[in-house]
Amino acid sequence: MLDVGSQRSAAPVARPFRILSLDGGGAKGFYTLGVLREIEAATGMPLCETFDLVFGTSTGSIIGSLVGLGYSVDEIHALYCQHVPPVMKAWLAAGKTDALRILAEDILGDTRFDAFRTRVGIVATNWDNERPLIFKSHQDQAHGRKASFVPGMGVTVAEAIQASCSAYPFFRRKRITSAKGDALELIDGGFCANNPTLYAIAEALEAVGRQRSELRVISVGVGEYPPKRRLSSSAANILVTVRLIQKMLQINTASMEQLRQLIYADVPTIRINDAFDKPEMATDMFEHDAAKLNLLRQRGAESYAMRESDILAFLKD
Repeated sequence: MLDVGSQRSAAPVARPFRILSLDGGGAKGFYTLGVLREIEAATGMPLCETFDLVFGTSTGSIIGSLVGLGYSVDEIHALYCQHVPPVMKAWLAAGKTDALRILAEDILGDTRFDAFRTRVGIVATNWDNERPLIFKSHQDQAHGRKASFVPGMGVTVAEAIQASCSAYPFFRRKRITSAKGDALELIDGGFCANNPTLYAIAEALEAVGRQRSELRVISVGVGEYPPKRRLSSSAANILVTVRLIQKMLQINTASMEQLRQLIYADVPTIRINDAFDKPEMATDMFEHDAAKLNLLRQRGAESYAMRESDILAFLKD
């Protein structure tokens, strides 16, 4: 006699909920692009179709936004080659801020958050209350007040990116007005979560409502490098400030990763953020030398290669 139960088809298994988290780090985002180029090539599809949630801080917010809009990694790389050096070359905060605004507006125009093809989170910091502020694309990302949720708080993607990238005092603080009429002054998201992975996981669990066992997280940093040596005495004070800001962001990045490991140790996560200690790799967030930026992208591709089998396992249905 046949076992009737054995004739029943097995219940379909839900696809894992895939999260892509992208660190801040200015021009060092070229390393991120090296990693993402290989992931996109491996999947054979746009990253917005591979990942269910994309979180980004600072340079990660630019890359994450373009990923969420359906850009290919090669297209993003071409835009970075065109726009990032002018932003980083500018000497004064006013010049950097204007160059960043031109970058954001030229690429994105008046694009709003409802244009995203997957869930996106852009991390900024509220200057006034010293708390994180996250621009979100979908109502199911809201932790509360879902009934009054407005994608991206009603601002353009370009405005949100400028806020997330405003590394004060090298950039001016970004002022926005939300759809609810709230005037806000924002600075770089790196001051609260330069590595936004912890925030992204919490959102997937607490807002979107997925289970820990369903999540697959790929967290991409910008690499770690020796500091640049600048010989001009006139730049000494600026160099000290750059190193101070970078040290603070690196501490933030490491502490967020440590917290992620403690709180969400059971959430499958691949962290990609290798250290490169050779003198020729010396760089910082304001790098604008094309050859060095290309080298960073190569290092990102190499970092992917060292974890390829694990990453491919994460990307299987």
